[in-house]
Amino acid sequence: MGARGVSDWSASMFEALPLQIAAAQALPGYAEALSRVDPATITTRDALAQLPVLRRTVLRASQLADPPFGGFAAAPDPMLDYILRAPGPIYGQGQSDQDWSRVGNFLAACGVGPGDIVQNCFGYHMSSWGPFFDMASRVVGATVLPAGADGAARQVRAARELGCTVYAGPPKFLSELVQMAEALGVHLPFRCAAVADGVLQPGQRALFAARGIRCQQGFVMPELGCVAYETAPANGMTVDAGVIVEIVTAGTGTPVPEGEIGEVLVTTLNPLAPLIRFATGELSRAIPTTASTTDANPRIAGRCGRADQMTRINDLFIRPEQVAELMTRHPEILRARLVVTRADAVDVVTCLIEVSGSPSGQYSASVAEILKVRPIIQLVPPGSLPRDGKVIDDQRVSTPVTPRCRHAPEPH
Repeated sequence: MGARGVSDWSASMFEALPLQIAAAQALPGYAEALSRVDPATITTRDALAQLPVLRRTVLRASQLADPPFGGFAAAPDPMLDYILRAPGPIYGQGQSDQDWSRVGNFLAACGVGPGDIVQNCFGYHMSSWGPFFDMASRVVGATVLPAGADGAARQVRAARELGCTVYAGPPKFLSELVQMAEALGVHLPFRCAAVADGVLQPGQRALFAARGIRCQQGFVMPELGCVAYETAPANGMTVDAGVIVEIVTAGTGTPVPEGEIGEVLVTTLNPLAPLIRFATGELSRAIPTTASTTDANPRIAGRCGRADQMTRINDLFIRPEQVAELMTRHPEILRARLVVTRADAVDVVTCLIEVSGSPSGQYSASVAEILKVRPIIQLVPPGSLPRDGKVIDDQRVSTPVTPRCRHAPEPH
């Protein structure tokens, strides 16, 4: 994705969106959810935010009822080279001659192209990771070694014998290869690494750089491909040209203010496999546009934690969507957070609530009805709850850590 103004990028994305909504409406999976939507009106973020959120549980149930894709794919069978499996399991599609997952954009940002040999250390067995990076490597003109994710000594030997120039795989496994190479007294030939499916620690990046391996990280989801990727580690991640990203309060479809942490929703712009407002279960934040970034594409921070904060209280499962229902019942609630603690072998649920104006006084009854537990209601001043994306804070096991986004500058 070349450098353009944010307004230009947004305009082109939202010009394509009505066509994507129309393509989705023609699919059985979306027939009911989008039946009353006029695609021509979905041309802004505000309009997109009015559409329903698609969650993994719904997609999985649909695929069980109508295999393999649950009515969420339009590509005819002759166009498919792969059926790909993501955790859940959730099944997706792939074509060997197209960058279906958009991972090719990530590899191109890493400088991968003709003449490179990519040692693909993502798994191929019942996994979408290996095929994603395999197809993407070929699309950008590179040669692929389908290496998989085991046998560090054999991997080091193959890399040296073949002169592999690019590592693709989890950052943890690259650390293992570096350690194995040092144990064998040899040097890895990789000039760069495209890593995903794991946390890239600052120390790892420095370790790789000291050995001549420039490392960039992608925000890649096994269900939908590349969402964003690093172009420069200090500047967060560039949102891929083939998706629209929203940051919302976990368990809802309501966007958070720019710069705050929330759940990542992704709308893909592939008309053969449209996903509209797919809830990734990951937390991140948008990096606000400043005068110094007016020519950059929209960016998000790295992963800031998990949004699927479901917890269990007295054999009952509590989900973020239930906290969202409380806010829907009481519009004066600005924010709400459940804090679960344990005292004298008894679970204690405290509901912290920020209210605009006068409280209704019915919060305890609403929480009890929605969650089936008796809470302690505590009203707190507006703006006092942390903007960390959490709506359920279970403190029974360990002291919670406020999530921080990786590979992104702090907001000013």
